[in-house]
Amino acid sequence: MITLEDLETFSEEQPADSAYNSNGSLEEEGESMEEEQDRLLQYWQDVGRGHQVDVPRDMAVPIQQLTSNNQGTQDRESVPFTLITRKEKCGDVLYEKRHYEKAHWACVTVLEEQYEQSICLGFMKLMRYICQQNTTGGFLGLTIPIVTVVRTENSRSVLSREVTVAYYLPSQHQAHPPQPYDPDIVIEEWPAAIIYTRTFGGPTNEHSILYEISLLAEVLECPEIRLQDSFIVAGYTNPAATNRHNEIWFLQQP
Repeated sequence: MITLEDLETFSEEQPADSAYNSNGSLEEEGESMEEEQDRLLQYWQDVGRGHQVDVPRDMAVPIQQLTSNNQGTQDRESVPFTLITRKEKCGDVLYEKRHYEKAHWACVTVLEEQYEQSICLGFMKLMRYICQQNTTGGFLGLTIPIVTVVRTENSRSVLSREVTVAYYLPSQHQAHPPQPYDPDIVIEEWPAAIIYTRTFGGPTNEHSILYEISLLAEVLECPEIRLQDSFIVAGYTNPAATNRHNEIWFLQQP
């Protein structure tokens, strides 16, 4: 899957004399910037082909903007929450119960033939919104986690191809959310919620998500939890990192 974290990996590999560190003339910097855009776009296109996703040419500028503004997870704003309780067994955390306040999210729902195609295409739409295609005309800032609402059939054995990819708006934009130019992106105010979460590592694909949904359902001992057909996958860290940080979220129904 293509994510913000792929940008972090790629930017760490850039040479010291990249366009961002150039001391040359404005003309040389302009040429270097175009070369940088082409290099980043080529990288994303290569990644996209692995998931049967076409990354169009108009993604070059958003990709470059996100890469230049990406300073690692420690500099990104996290979605705030209050920890209510933590269930442990033999020193391992089985799950956490958290309270999240109401907040605005930019959401896009996509339906493609394959699950990963839906996620990639949804994320590219959000990238354009984050970078410039919003009513401020500027870069909005990066937040974590990027979440994906996934849906299952009644047996919870198959994921729907339809997913909703959502970006938490930074705190400075919560009161007056910048509006998207893309009509497919909707600004939603998610109500305050009690969420049960469990951390897991490794890749986030159909198999791992279904497994983690099943695992969290097994360890929960809360009668107020009524499993629905929608769950949330939260991604925090670089997919190439040794210690991945993902979470599966169950929402407590009112």
